[in-house]
Amino acid sequence: MTRRMCLLGVLLGFLSLGPHITSAEAEEFISPEILVLGDSQLTFGAGPTFLNFFDNIKERCAPTPEQSTYLQRLGKMRTSVIGVRSSTLQSWLERSGRFKGMVCDVDPNWNVNAKGFGFVSTRPDEFVQIGQGREYQFCEADKSPFEALFREDYYAPRLLFLTLMGGASYRWSNSPDFARQDALDLVAQIPRDMPCIFMTSLPAHKQDIVDRRLRAQENLKTAFEETNSRCSFVSGLTLETIEAFVGNNAFFRTNAAGVVKDPFHPIDTAAEHFFDLQAGNICRAIFAQLGTTFQPRG
Repeated sequence: MTRRMCLLGVLLGFLSLGPHITSAEAEEFISPEILVLGDSQLTFGAGPTFLNFFDNIKERCAPTPEQSTYLQRLGKMRTSVIGVRSSTLQSWLERSGRFKGMVCDVDPNWNVNAKGFGFVSTRPDEFVQIGQGREYQFCEADKSPFEALFREDYYAPRLLFLTLMGGASYRWSNSPDFARQDALDLVAQIPRDMPCIFMTSLPAHKQDIVDRRLRAQENLKTAFEETNSRCSFVSGLTLETIEAFVGNNAFFRTNAAGVVKDPFHPIDTAAEHFFDLQAGNICRAIFAQLGTTFQPRG
């Protein structure tokens, strides 16, 4: 066999292995211990504040000695925060169709639809497209994003924190039955032994938006209670948070004239104030979840 034929054989052998795999892609995926998933409120303002809270959970939650033992269950406490534009809880639960597309379809204008913060982000404060890159493989045929996310040897957080509301506010405010179905589907699709918390979103700038979301929040909260959900529920919309946010131009992006141009996405300083108000409720939910030993359900 000539030298040229040997080289050709080696080349064909490499080609048969398929697409080139980088050394980074070949490395074992390491899951964060804390995973925060949400919608565009994380993408366009609140994401870094959520990351800061969970990165400093010991200081923010001031645990008792017993609660400190619960936090040990979080191991290294590495946190990842991922916000997906226009996503809803239904987007993470559907196995096909336009709602799943909110997570999995490439954005036609920007070619990215999400932002990642924290442990798995390869670049600080990065915009990404779900489905592209080792850290964002949440899209498989005939599987929901949750089912793809929590497959074996991939994401296995010791605490799952979800914050979703805006896109589902019409669905849940108009139909308690839809709220109930989503609550049931949530616990059916996440691992049985995974502590989980669901929190509705930060308040918007306009009262009419908040009023609709309040109806949605009440229906979803009732659904969690009536189905005896193993996930804790935290209301993002409270008397204190609504009073602080509604009509407060300083908490939202404004134009040169000082008029609010985006009433849906509070800025980072607003998110920081939200956590000042809500830290107690969030910490109680965390300790309630970590202090529970989940039994597999048949």
